[in-house]
Amino acid sequence: MPEYAITILGLDLTFRTNVPEQRINQAVDLIHERFKKLEERGGTMSKERLLTYLALSLADDYLHDQEKLQQHEQVVHKLLSKIDDLEK
Repeated sequence: MPEYAITILGLDLTFRTNVPEQRINQAVDLIHERFKKLEERGGTMSKERLLTYLALSLADDYLHDQEKLQQHEQVVHKLLSKIDDLEK
């Protein structure tokens, strides 16, 4: 398993993962981009508060995507059921 040493928002991190390096770089870029936007709007908020808002934003995105995935899975299931019914 490859080891990575990265810096995110001034914090040095070292970890091992099977995730491709490109995806790690995309994740780091996303965090930096979102943090910068929050920082611009947040004024004099502490870094901890901005990171908390960032975590909430990413969690909300994840939950929204999970909901969309579930909806798509239901549509696929219904379509497969219709196909099965036609084959009978």
